[in-house]
Amino acid sequence: MYKQTLYKVIDHIKPHVIKRLNKSKKWEYGYNKEHDVVVISRTGQIGEVYEIQNLKIALPKEKDTFTEADTWTTHEYPKQLKKIKTIFDWKQYPEDFKEKWYAYIDREFARRHEGYWFTNKGNATYITGTHYMYLQWSKIDVGQADFREANRLFFIFWEACKADKRCYGMCYLKNRRSGFSFMASGETVNLATISSDARYGVLSKSGSDAKKMFTDKIVPISVNYPFFFKPIQDGMDRPKTELAYRVPASRFTRRKIDSNEQLEELKGLDTTIDWKNTGDNSYDGEKLKLLVHDESGKWEKPDNILNNWRVTKTCLRLGSRIIGKCMMGSTSNALDKGGRNYKKLYDDSNVTRRNRNGQTSSGLYSLFIPMEWNYEGYIDSYGLPVFETPTEEKKGPDGFPIEIGVIEHWDNEVDGLKDDPDALNELYRQFPRTEKHAFRDETKQSLFNLTKIYEQIDFNEDLKHSAVLTQGNFQWESGIKDTSVLFTPSKQGRFLVSWFPNADQQNRYVIKNGQKYPANQHMGAFGCDSYDISGTVDGRGSKGSLHGLTKFTMDDCPANLFFLEYIARPQTADIFFEDVLMALHFYGMPILAENNKPRLLYYLKRRGYRQYSMNRPDKTLYKLSVAEKEIGGIPNSSEDVKQAHAAAIESYIDSFVGFNNEQYGTMYFQRTLEDWAAFDINNRTKHDASISSGLALMACNKHKYRPTAETVKEKVKLNFSKYSNKGNKSKIIIDD
Repeated sequence: MYKQTLYKVIDHIKPHVIKRLNKSKKWEYGYNKEHDVVVISRTGQIGEVYEIQNLKIALPKEKDTFTEADTWTTHEYPKQLKKIKTIFDWKQYPEDFKEKWYAYIDREFARRHEGYWFTNKGNATYITGTHYMYLQWSKIDVGQADFREANRLFFIFWEACKADKRCYGMCYLKNRRSGFSFMASGETVNLATISSDARYGVLSKSGSDAKKMFTDKIVPISVNYPFFFKPIQDGMDRPKTELAYRVPASRFTRRKIDSNEQLEELKGLDTTIDWKNTGDNSYDGEKLKLLVHDESGKWEKPDNILNNWRVTKTCLRLGSRIIGKCMMGSTSNALDKGGRNYKKLYDDSNVTRRNRNGQTSSGLYSLFIPMEWNYEGYIDSYGLPVFETPTEEKKGPDGFPIEIGVIEHWDNEVDGLKDDPDALNELYRQFPRTEKHAFRDETKQSLFNLTKIYEQIDFNEDLKHSAVLTQGNFQWESGIKDTSVLFTPSKQGRFLVSWFPNADQQNRYVIKNGQKYPANQHMGAFGCDSYDISGTVDGRGSKGSLHGLTKFTMDDCPANLFFLEYIARPQTADIFFEDVLMALHFYGMPILAENNKPRLLYYLKRRGYRQYSMNRPDKTLYKLSVAEKEIGGIPNSSEDVKQAHAAAIESYIDSFVGFNNEQYGTMYFQRTLEDWAAFDINNRTKHDASISSGLALMACNKHKYRPTAETVKEKVKLNFSKYSNKGNKSKIIIDD
């Protein structure tokens, strides 16, 4: 049974607190710091608290639930009102006619403002005001939009982004044809028609795409709004570049509609919607109420979404106060075609990682909805995804039967593209089931076999809830160094471990000539990419990376297994060095480390662990430099070493990663697999995990890199010709 949820209802606030504050209607719309929750209720009362992608959102308390149908139903627009196109037309009708429709108009404004409750498959279901406007009043290419549960959660998350004063908006990672462009267009019109003195902007992967969104989506939605929501436009009915609203200046109410005030004299909205050509400086220096960023994962050079966001972010604030929001959404291109910039923006929008101002690095909040939740043709009449192949008849909103589940359909698509890696990766990017799918790269650009790497990544994703990896830290027993090392599981631990040696194999060493040697070097070895400086000016710096790998051995030990991954940068370099030392001691295995950053190797020597540091395997002892003899290690500057290092990883991937011999590999470390996928041999500094894992492979296969025996040089026989010098002319002597 397929199980996945995009949200969970949490008991985040004590029931008696909710009850007490509900009674006095004290819950204010916006971020509630005391309870660390974003309140999207405008009634002063809250109900359930949702957690969507780690953001806690308090929904309104249930009220006035529409129960006539057991699913979403668009309410028919009264025929008497359909023929009224503008507020000017309304003014011409007699008072008794207008009196009949005031309650209807007020109700629609209330739903727009507070949201709407209806019964769906027997459950009371809440949609935001923006979502209601999209479903009820926004005309899209197929007419009326269908209700989808995925979109309901999207709009709830978006409402929280609007309500949260710490947030600049959302960064939405989506699948194709999820409806984002229409939803963003609907929200643009919804906000613009109730705002005064405001500007709304649209950007896309190209200027023509932004223009198309404006003319084909935004303008038709605006044109088809009912008269009581629609301000008077300046200019053409269907403009190409800018949509400008004059009157009314605020939402219609009985007072406004029935006012004796002349509409011509009302203060205008002075609100515009326009689009810009794609570029780093689009909208630079302007003040925006809403910026729609469509297809932001597809900006290609020279245009850069990161640069543009740094510029446009300032358009949404006055000083430290956020006055506008950004609705950003896209699938991702391949990494070198704009995808890498979008991935960084998405990663920087994680709500669990905030600065001291309470903001994410980008200022945005990231949201990912897997394709199976929002895939056309696999949504039932209740707007719910059909994950598994139905055992009884199911139909979509269009009445067509749904014969197989979306998971089976997707698997069939994947199987059909197994022999075409680039087409397969394009499918993953367009219809991702995980965030990693969304940022798949093209196989042409990779040094290694991406098909195998991604096979392993996908397999590992399915294992994420099983106990394959243990996270934790190593520590000296009783805090006394050089005794025995223990492993302590911890969710904040810096180590990930997939195998532990038996108790009698742990902390094994031998003493030779007064020096400590690792006793399990026949079982495996470590590779390490170290760093020398504790801190950097920007607080970033490369991470220290350590990998452990087993060999083929007759001992009770799995063969060719990467069993340990460490990718971290502790507060000081000495903490990292001691972490490495404890891992070596616990497993009783040596290490091959880069010696261009030698502090780790000097640290090992100083602590009495020089014999744990391997010498470079490609040179004999007498060929080593003085420093190499002193501390061991291998340089990273040699072209031969670079090639050997990359070849070691390539060979391991081909043999032990992905699907081989009817089974999947046992390489469980996702960060390392992802680093291999992106590895650039000409720019190795960014790939700490690849460096250390490759060195572990070279350490375990050192016999492959031994220098060949020197050739014995023999005396060369020159075989000079002999001559007879008798007579007047020399003659060559020819031997018989």
